[in-house]
Amino acid sequence: MPILAREPELYPDDLLDRPEVGTEASHRWWVVHTKPRQEKALARYLTELHIGHYVPQMEQKTRSPKGRTRVSFVPMFTSYGFVYCTADERMKALDTYATANLLEVKDNEQLTFDLRQIRRLSLTGQILTPENRLEPGMPVRITSGPFTGFEGRILKRRTGDHLLVMVNYLQRGISVELGDYHLERLT
Repeated sequence: MPILAREPELYPDDLLDRPEVGTEASHRWWVVHTKPRQEKALARYLTELHIGHYVPQMEQKTRSPKGRTRVSFVPMFTSYGFVYCTADERMKALDTYATANLLEVKDNEQLTFDLRQIRRLSLTGQILTPENRLEPGMPVRITSGPFTGFEGRILKRRTGDHLLVMVNYLQRGISVELGDYHLERLT
């Protein structure tokens, strides 16, 4: 049993699969800055209110002092979540005690693209690493292997190359270690 169990992170379940998301006139994305350690509580409240949202989580493994592996599901972006809603729903989301602030998103289509990539990447089952500071690097697209079509930037690490998929609005992202996948440079 995980210390922090996985909770629903996307509502409705097909939100990021809908082609109209990010382009509707009646709905828009908002970035929710949560109060400390309230990301999952926010997701529960928004689900109860039937407000569209995405609060991505990832598996985190740690070792206890006795050497036992502990598994937790933690928010991918500490203190942030994403709400897709109408103006009225926005006010309801702002009224939850988990919300500190709602930040306006200027480019809804770009955020939709970023969140779809984050979702697809999280569903691969690979180990994800949060990246709080984006470093400059070459923009690339993977052309073969299980990550075909993903776009991001390459990070150099001591243990090998990592592909960084970022949420431009937050200037944060997640990375996944690359194997022998073919890359093409984006210009």
